[in-house]
Amino acid sequence: MIAILDYKAGNQTSVLRALNFLQIEACITDDNHTLLQADGVIFPGVGAAKQAMNRLIEQKQDILLKELVALKKPLLGICLGCQILLEKSEENNTQTLGIIKGTCDKFNETWTDGIDENNIPQKIRIPHMGWNTITIKQESPLLKNIKTGDSIYYVHSFYPNPENKDLILATSIYGKEFPAIYGYNGLWAIQFHPEKSGEIGLQILKNFYDYCIKK
Repeated sequence: MIAILDYKAGNQTSVLRALNFLQIEACITDDNHTLLQADGVIFPGVGAAKQAMNRLIEQKQDILLKELVALKKPLLGICLGCQILLEKSEENNTQTLGIIKGTCDKFNETWTDGIDENNIPQKIRIPHMGWNTITIKQESPLLKNIKTGDSIYYVHSFYPNPENKDLILATSIYGKEFPAIYGYNGLWAIQFHPEKSGEIGLQILKNFYDYCIKK
């Protein structure tokens, strides 16, 4: 069973629907026992880093997340969950979980991405919203049957910047190349929304589940 951490931060229900579509047993929960007994935990989220951290700290779920990692429970951070696994977010200068060293940085509105019909570079729009392609940097069980050039769906103004670049498994480009997925076997973080990314996103969620039950 996959447990989706409930900390009132957005997209838990859409993640649950995607898992249900895959016929994967899953639940949304804030119960520590259920989370500790699950085969794996998904840590999703949308919204602001500071508000999310306040909720986690109030419920002592920050301590729980660190315990899950220490116990080597498979954990998948999605979007905001991906960002606050790091040490600090530029969003309101927020201290985050610090499970992985690094920061969450804001896209720079002066960066450009593409040109118009007059060959003039076009400044990026923030947030980065919509479909983009992925470039695979390393093999990973999470990326089974995923290839460079596959399209995934983003909604974000900040991007993860892990200190150890060897943890970067895949990237996308929006003004600059940034990590789309980082982590290591059993602890992964995804900046895009797999639950909104069609067959590619569903494959990634299935890969996570397969890893959990084989572990």
